Amino acid sequence: MAHPADRVRDLVELDELVPTCRRCPRLVAWREEVARVKRAAFRDETYWGRPVPGFGPHDAALAIVGLAPAAHGANRTGRMFTGDRSGEVLFAAMHAVGLASQPHGHRADDGLRLFGTRITAPVRCAPPENKPLPSERDNCRPWLARELELLRPTLRAILVLGGFGWQALLPVLSAAGWRVPRPAPKFGHGVEVTLSAAEGTGELHLFGCYHVSQQNTFTGRLTPPMLRDVLRRAATAAGLPVVEEEPPA
Repeated sequence: MAHPADRVRDLVELDELVPTCRRCPRLVAWREEVARVKRAAFRDETYWGRPVPGFGPHDAALAIVGLAPAAHGANRTGRMFTGDRSGEVLFAAMHAVGLASQPHGHRADDGLRLFGTRITAPVRCAPPENKPLPSERDNCRPWLARELELLRPTLRAILVLGGFGWQALLPVLSAAGWRVPRPAPKFGHGVEVTLSAAEGTGELHLFGCYHVSQQNTFTGRLTPPMLRDVLRRAATAAGLPVVEEEPPA
């Protein structure tokens, strides 16, 4: 059966269509329950409570691929990585290296702009316990596949946050025309893989990065310097200008 993403002509249309998806009953029930019950700190807010589209320019050279919206983050605000602590870490690092206009993203209307970079995810609804089912990942795959196909003329690099995103992304890239090595490259922080394009539209540089989850950032598994370093590498591979580290005082 055809997926709605298959008939989308551009990213404007894709971003408008993503929030209408109701293909996964468990995710629909959970995202709407969270939006109804709310967290006490946000009880006066109206939650988004729908699938979350990608965020960033439609001619991005760099894509950042996460896992899924957070229940009280993007599921509340309607914008990827906006309104939670993981997003605070990510946007601060992006701003430090010159990929974001400001170091924070609290609301969808806060004026944050991304430079040459688009943030997306393999699963567009907040999953219970941040753990999507394989069937939910597969149901959502056409959205990511079409998004990357539409970005393909300008896309030069992808930074993947976490092993789930890495495993979900590889078959999408293969279907979109990039040659994924066999055996498939393994995820790891700082891993870099260069994929050639079957149709000759240019190489794609794939980078791995530990996810910006609280578990990783609170324990020091992922530090701000580590994140800034891999962001710089990915942005440089994409041909984007970057802000270099300030010299020590």
